[in-house]
Amino acid sequence: MPIFKTPFNGYSVKFSPFYEDRIAVATAQNFGILGNGRIHVLALPPSPGAPFPEIAAFDTADGVYDLAWSESHDSLLVAAVADGSVKLYDSSLPAASNPLRSLQEHTREVQSVDYNPTRRDSFLSAAWDDTIKLWTVDRPASVRTFKEHAYCVYAAAWNPRHADVFASASGDCTVRVWDVREPGSTMIIPAHEFEILSLDWNKYDDCVLATASVDKSIRVWDVRSYRAPVAVLNGHGYAVRKVRFSPHRGSLMASCSYDMTVCLWDYMVEDSLVGRYDHHTEFAVGVDMSVLVEGLLASTGWDELVYVWQHGTDPRAP
Repeated sequence: MPIFKTPFNGYSVKFSPFYEDRIAVATAQNFGILGNGRIHVLALPPSPGAPFPEIAAFDTADGVYDLAWSESHDSLLVAAVADGSVKLYDSSLPAASNPLRSLQEHTREVQSVDYNPTRRDSFLSAAWDDTIKLWTVDRPASVRTFKEHAYCVYAAAWNPRHADVFASASGDCTVRVWDVREPGSTMIIPAHEFEILSLDWNKYDDCVLATASVDKSIRVWDVRSYRAPVAVLNGHGYAVRKVRFSPHRGSLMASCSYDMTVCLWDYMVEDSLVGRYDHHTEFAVGVDMSVLVEGLLASTGWDELVYVWQHGTDPRAP
């Protein structure tokens, strides 16, 4: 399956919700510590062994840690940048016309962005300044700032069914569930004893979410009764950097880790680890599952490589 070499270290990869052969990749120079960033918009090669056609590339003065496709406009992207900005790009326009907007409110690195899948006009940013911000595409300033976490917020994710509900994961070892109509968080889950680096909602059960932590585990929670996790998934050797629920199967999820592997899990079965891929040679920090092609996976990492492959095949195979 196809492999793309990035000039910088990969941080995030996302499949387009509109085109089954399109992905976007966020990268950062020098492992994101200091230096430039670049966003790549790529088409999947038309035949095995062919190179990735690059649709667009946008350079930034600072590393790009995450990106999200718009759910309403097929060429629009939101990027989380290390200088604290959130930038909007249109991949159908030349580089000179981009970014369309640079939203500079966070005072520390922006770690995560997530586009609202139901309302489709708003998105979240989560940052190292301990806050989450809510934005709409047409406003130059944030709609609201959510500040309750006591340490860096590494991820924020919209609920797939409820347009006003999202969850956030923080280095303070908690997950908070929020309703934008309420003044504060509606739920606090002490999900891990160590920093929580990622979370995602189940796409088929809007009460279930998964968290990924420095403690090497993934935990699955039901927000209706969160005193104990529904499942604890052990198998990674180091911190779990990202977790993503399948858009096609309710109990399936993918994760990637500083142990350089991408794992597939089914939390409803006893032997929950259903796939392990060790194609990366450095930290694996970005993973995604295509919403348009069942079983199609993408990953990126600090080895400056992007892989796209079908579950059950070798990511390195031509």
